[in-house]
Amino acid sequence: MLANIISTAGLNFFQEMGYQLCKVIFSELFGIFLILVLGYLIGRIKIKGVSLGSAGVFIMALVIGIVAKEVQGPINSAISNAFGVGDTMKWMTDAGKASAGFSMIKNIGLALFVTAVGLIAGPKFFRNFKSKAVAYIVLGVVIIASATITCIVITVADPNVNAATTTGLLMGSLTSTPGFSAAQGVFDAEKEVVAAANGAAYPFGVLGVVLFVQLMPKILRADMNKERGLLLAQGAPKGGDIDEVSTAKEEPKKLFEFDKFGLCIFSITVILGAIIGAISFKFSSSIIFNLTSTGGYLIIGLLFGHFGKIGKVSLRVPDSTLKVFRELGLVFFLTGSGFEGGLAFLELVSKTPIVFLYGVIMTLVPMIVGFFIAKYCFKLCLLNNLGSITGGMTSTPALGSLISVAETEDVASAYAATYPIALILLVFVPQIMSFL
Repeated sequence: MLANIISTAGLNFFQEMGYQLCKVIFSELFGIFLILVLGYLIGRIKIKGVSLGSAGVFIMALVIGIVAKEVQGPINSAISNAFGVGDTMKWMTDAGKASAGFSMIKNIGLALFVTAVGLIAGPKFFRNFKSKAVAYIVLGVVIIASATITCIVITVADPNVNAATTTGLLMGSLTSTPGFSAAQGVFDAEKEVVAAANGAAYPFGVLGVVLFVQLMPKILRADMNKERGLLLAQGAPKGGDIDEVSTAKEEPKKLFEFDKFGLCIFSITVILGAIIGAISFKFSSSIIFNLTSTGGYLIIGLLFGHFGKIGKVSLRVPDSTLKVFRELGLVFFLTGSGFEGGLAFLELVSKTPIVFLYGVIMTLVPMIVGFFIAKYCFKLCLLNNLGSITGGMTSTPALGSLISVAETEDVASAYAATYPIALILLVFVPQIMSFL
């Protein structure tokens, strides 16, 4: 009687235990947290003072994504032969795309990270943006313009790649989902080419910017204490603003709070951000602009963080909650996006290896151009400079890395200032590329 209760498809006790163990090991949940554990271990490795940090999670997710694509079929076949039950490992669909579980963890991570960044940066963002508005706007334009020019030059110079391929590479280099979507709309007949190119360039698009914001302070031998002081000085409160900030921090104690951890307000921020991000403006059949969920979370987070209350209701979320959500969201996002990148990475690179180099060039050129313009034309301090680069490159993971390097969330203000400019311009780039 007991054997019938615990067995599956006629398995005996030990076979059943073996099958249940396989179900656990090859489940999506196990895979996600295995990536986190191994990714953090890799991220702790330092070479001459430089480490990947949270980006180690992306590397591990990328590797496991590549491996999983090759082994899922054989593993399911082996389990089916051993236990008479198949399809135990379901990390990807039959179409070779990431499963719903990995896609969901990516979306949840994006919501947690960007919303937390917006709420953290909100109290100082508008003051900082006002003081350097022209610099941020111009930098956003310069970064996207230099990236587009680089893309055009490569397209014209190499007859073996067409505009659909290089546009996909550009969107992967800048890790831009809205731009990628727009590119697929413009090059409708070559959607698969755009997708493969995006996947080929995406990994370095993430890691290139992450390493850039870590290496530049080392290369310049920057004194981070001094740089944090300069960052505060460039966005410092004027006159009585310091008292206003102090008052804002004390005020929530007198306001109504839904819960002590701020989870309700955080959830409301995410909901409103998703709604704002879904609003679309159609300029033509192929050019449709929206802020996407990333822009929506960021804007609502900044507004809630800035105002801090509505009437007698507090909009504040405790710093302890925001810091946990920021880190958790970042590594969840890196896990999902890295896994998807691994699945797509080999599609094009194995056929045309040169496209990977093109992707590297499209990542490096706009970063370097933007850095020197910010440094020598607008005299931005190093942390404001790097913050604006992460925004202009639309790189969420690099912002997380920069916050860790700078040891202050204030760098998020520069990211938030240049990000919308870059986002808007990138949506129109595919239309330009379609003329080539």
